[in-house]
Amino acid sequence: MERGLLWIPLLVVFIWLAWAGRQEYQKLEAFKVWAKDYERHKYDIYAILGQQGDLLTWGTPTTKAPINLKTITFAEIHSIQLQLDQQLYAEVPAQPPDPIPKKISILLNSDPNLNIPFTDIAIACSWFRYLSDQLLNFKLESN
Repeated sequence: MERGLLWIPLLVVFIWLAWAGRQEYQKLEAFKVWAKDYERHKYDIYAILGQQGDLLTWGTPTTKAPINLKTITFAEIHSIQLQLDQQLYAEVPAQPPDPIPKKISILLNSDPNLNIPFTDIAIACSWFRYLSDQLLNFKLESN
């Protein structure tokens, strides 16, 4: 009987893991449907991001469809900064900070300032470089 009682918490953990995995899979499938209209896109647990032409759209992933979607054009963005914890960078740092930052995001300086969260520093740096180049190209073309 005691052995049986010891297995119950393990069974509960496995059921919870299966449920959490299914939820994440459903979020990813909903993202795939949403992302097909975008040239470039990213998914992580904090936010989704899509770029189509001069429009950037981001929001929160859910199992049905993304929610809290926000859209901005490059014309509305004054500058872009990479935020690692509380430190702001105008360009990607040569060496990643040590220890690894807990809060990673791209800050779009506009009216109002907008923050796009990331979980992975490499993906955030890649998007930061790309968006900075796109913003520079857009500003050069508009002048």
